[in-house]
Amino acid sequence: MNDPTPRPTYSRNESAAERLDRNYSELLQELRVAQTGVQILFAFLLTIPFQQRFNDIDAFQRTVYVVTLLCAAISALLLISPVSAHRVLFRRHRKDELVAFTGRVAAGGLIFLLAAMLGAVLLVVDWVANLSLALATVAGLGVIGMWFWWIQPVRWLAGTERLEPTDSAHDGDVGPEETNGSR
Repeated sequence: MNDPTPRPTYSRNESAAERLDRNYSELLQELRVAQTGVQILFAFLLTIPFQQRFNDIDAFQRTVYVVTLLCAAISALLLISPVSAHRVLFRRHRKDELVAFTGRVAAGGLIFLLAAMLGAVLLVVDWVANLSLALATVAGLGVIGMWFWWIQPVRWLAGTERLEPTDSAHDGDVGPEETNGSR
Protein backbone atom coordinates (compact mmCIF):
# COMPACT_ATOMS: atom_id res chain seq x y z
CA MET A 1 0.00 0.00 0.00
CA ASN A 2 2.97 2.32 -0.33
CA ASP A 3 2.02 5.27 -2.47
CA PRO A 4 4.95 6.57 -4.53
CA THR A 5 3.61 10.11 -4.41
CA PRO A 6 5.23 12.16 -1.68
CA ARG A 7 3.07 12.83 1.32
CA PRO A 8 2.43 16.50 1.97
CA THR A 9 4.24 17.60 5.07
CA TYR A 10 2.35 19.12 7.89
CA SER A 11 4.19 21.80 9.74
CA ARG A 12 3.45 24.59 12.14
CA ASN A 13 5.15 27.89 12.45
CA GLU A 14 5.89 27.64 16.16
CA SER A 15 8.87 28.01 18.43
CA ALA A 16 10.33 25.09 20.35
CA ALA A 17 8.63 26.36 23.50
CA GLU A 18 5.27 26.63 21.74
CA ARG A 19 5.70 23.10 20.36
CA LEU A 20 6.47 21.72 23.84
CA ASP A 21 3.45 23.53 25.29
CA ARG A 22 1.20 22.15 22.52
CA ASN A 23 2.61 18.64 22.87
CA TYR A 24 2.11 18.69 26.62
CA SER A 25 -1.42 20.01 26.24
CA GLU A 26 -2.27 17.29 23.72
CA LEU A 27 -0.81 14.61 26.00
CA LEU A 28 -2.90 15.89 28.91
CA GLN A 29 -6.04 15.72 26.77
CA GLU A 30 -5.24 12.09 25.92
CA LEU A 31 -4.60 11.30 29.58
CA ARG A 32 -7.96 12.77 30.62
CA VAL A 33 -9.75 10.13 28.55
CA ALA A 34 -7.63 7.25 29.83
CA GLN A 35 -7.68 8.46 33.46
CA THR A 36 -11.46 8.51 33.53
CA GLY A 37 -11.65 4.95 32.23
CA VAL A 38 -9.08 3.53 34.61
CA GLN A 39 -10.50 5.35 37.62
CA ILE A 40 -14.00 3.99 36.97
CA LEU A 41 -12.64 0.46 36.44
CA PHE A 42 -10.43 0.73 39.54
CA ALA A 43 -13.32 1.94 41.70
CA PHE A 44 -15.50 -0.89 40.44
CA LEU A 45 -12.78 -3.44 41.21
CA LEU A 46 -12.32 -2.05 44.71
CA THR A 47 -15.98 -2.76 45.53
CA ILE A 48 -16.04 -6.39 44.36
CA PRO A 49 -14.59 -8.03 47.51
CA PHE A 50 -17.31 -6.43 49.60
CA GLN A 51 -20.06 -8.24 47.69
CA GLN A 52 -21.59 -11.29 49.38
CA ARG A 53 -20.85 -13.65 46.50
CA PHE A 54 -17.13 -12.78 46.36
CA ASN A 55 -16.45 -15.69 48.72
CA ASP A 56 -17.91 -18.05 46.10
CA ILE A 57 -15.17 -17.42 43.52
CA ASP A 58 -12.54 -20.08 42.98
CA ALA A 59 -8.75 -19.73 43.31
CA PHE A 60 -8.27 -18.93 39.60
CA GLN A 61 -10.89 -16.17 39.70
CA ARG A 62 -9.37 -14.76 42.89
CA THR A 63 -5.95 -14.65 41.19
CA VAL A 64 -7.44 -12.97 38.11
CA TYR A 65 -9.14 -10.46 40.38
CA VAL A 66 -5.95 -9.58 42.28
CA VAL A 67 -3.85 -9.27 39.10
CA THR A 68 -6.58 -7.15 37.47
CA LEU A 69 -6.81 -4.89 40.51
CA LEU A 70 -3.03 -4.44 40.51
CA CYS A 71 -3.01 -3.66 36.77
CA ALA A 72 -5.70 -1.03 37.29
CA ALA A 73 -3.78 0.47 40.22
CA ILE A 74 -0.53 0.60 38.24
CA SER A 75 -2.35 2.13 35.27
CA ALA A 76 -3.90 4.80 37.49
CA LEU A 77 -0.53 5.58 39.06
CA LEU A 78 1.16 5.91 35.67
CA LEU A 79 -1.60 7.96 34.08
CA ILE A 80 -1.81 10.35 37.03
CA SER A 81 1.97 10.68 37.56
CA PRO A 82 2.43 13.55 35.05
CA VAL A 83 0.50 15.77 37.48
CA SER A 84 3.04 15.28 40.27
CA ALA A 85 5.95 15.47 37.82
CA HIS A 86 4.58 18.81 36.61
CA ARG A 87 4.43 20.06 40.20
CA VAL A 88 8.07 19.12 40.78
CA LEU A 89 9.31 20.56 37.46
CA PHE A 90 7.04 23.64 37.36
CA ARG A 91 8.97 26.82 36.51
CA ARG A 92 12.26 24.93 36.27
CA HIS A 93 12.51 25.17 32.44
CA ARG A 94 12.31 21.37 32.05
CA LYS A 95 9.21 21.10 29.82
CA ASP A 96 11.12 18.94 27.29
CA GLU A 97 11.78 16.32 29.96
CA LEU A 98 8.21 16.59 31.22
CA VAL A 99 6.81 15.98 27.72
CA ALA A 100 9.10 12.96 27.21
CA PHE A 101 8.23 11.55 30.65
CA THR A 102 4.50 12.09 30.11
CA GLY A 103 4.60 10.29 26.77
CA ARG A 104 6.38 7.30 28.30
CA VAL A 105 4.14 6.92 31.33
CA ALA A 106 1.05 7.38 29.15
CA ALA A 107 2.17 4.43 27.01
CA GLY A 108 2.83 2.33 30.11
CA GLY A 109 -0.48 3.36 31.65
CA LEU A 110 -2.34 2.30 28.52
CA ILE A 111 -0.65 -1.10 28.54
CA PHE A 112 -1.75 -1.71 32.12
CA LEU A 113 -5.21 -0.31 31.36
CA LEU A 114 -5.65 -2.82 28.55
CA ALA A 115 -4.46 -5.61 30.86
CA ALA A 116 -6.93 -4.49 33.56
CA MET A 117 -9.79 -4.33 31.06
CA LEU A 118 -8.99 -7.80 29.79
CA GLY A 119 -8.70 -9.13 33.34
CA ALA A 120 -12.07 -7.66 34.28
CA VAL A 121 -13.70 -9.24 31.21
CA LEU A 122 -12.01 -12.56 31.98
CA LEU A 123 -13.33 -12.51 35.53
CA VAL A 124 -16.88 -11.56 34.61
CA VAL A 125 -17.28 -13.88 31.61
CA ASP A 126 -15.77 -16.77 33.58
CA TRP A 127 -18.26 -16.10 36.40
CA VAL A 128 -21.28 -15.62 34.14
CA ALA A 129 -20.55 -18.28 31.49
CA ASN A 130 -17.42 -20.43 31.67
CA LEU A 131 -13.65 -20.28 31.45
CA SER A 132 -13.43 -21.39 27.81
CA LEU A 133 -15.70 -18.61 26.62
CA ALA A 134 -13.90 -16.14 28.90
CA LEU A 135 -10.50 -17.04 27.44
CA ALA A 136 -11.79 -16.84 23.87
CA THR A 137 -13.43 -13.48 24.56
CA VAL A 138 -10.31 -12.05 26.16
CA ALA A 139 -8.13 -13.33 23.33
CA GLY A 140 -10.36 -11.61 20.78
CA LEU A 141 -10.54 -8.37 22.76
CA GLY A 142 -6.78 -8.48 23.30
CA VAL A 143 -6.17 -8.71 19.56
CA ILE A 144 -8.59 -5.84 18.92
CA GLY A 145 -7.01 -3.72 21.65
CA MET A 146 -3.47 -4.37 20.44
CA TRP A 147 -4.48 -3.65 16.85
CA PHE A 148 -6.13 -0.30 17.46
CA TRP A 149 -3.97 0.89 20.36
CA TRP A 150 -0.57 -0.11 19.01
CA ILE A 151 -0.17 -2.11 15.78
CA GLN A 152 -2.19 0.12 13.44
CA PRO A 153 -0.67 3.41 14.67
CA VAL A 154 2.82 1.89 14.35
CA ARG A 155 2.00 0.84 10.79
CA TRP A 156 1.03 4.43 9.96
CA LEU A 157 4.20 5.68 11.60
CA ALA A 158 6.37 3.19 9.73
CA GLY A 159 4.75 4.19 6.47
CA THR A 160 3.62 0.65 5.66
CA GLU A 161 0.04 1.84 5.51
CA ARG A 162 -1.57 5.22 5.01
CA LEU A 163 -4.79 6.49 6.42
CA GLU A 164 -6.40 8.64 3.79
CA PRO A 165 -8.13 11.77 5.05
CA THR A 166 -11.88 11.95 4.70
CA ASP A 167 -13.38 14.21 2.07
CA SER A 168 -14.34 16.74 4.74
CA ALA A 169 -10.68 16.95 5.80
CA HIS A 170 -9.76 17.93 2.23
CA ASP A 171 -12.48 20.59 2.16
CA GLY A 172 -11.04 22.43 5.12
CA ASP A 173 -12.78 23.63 8.22
CA VAL A 174 -16.19 25.17 7.94
CA GLY A 175 -16.17 28.72 9.19
CA PRO A 176 -19.01 30.27 11.16
CA GLU A 177 -20.28 32.05 8.04
CA GLU A 178 -20.73 28.69 6.30
CA THR A 179 -22.76 26.94 9.01
CA ASN A 180 -26.16 28.54 8.39
CA GLY A 181 -27.89 25.17 8.18
CA SER A 182 -26.07 24.24 4.96
CA ARG A 183 -24.49 21.15 6.50
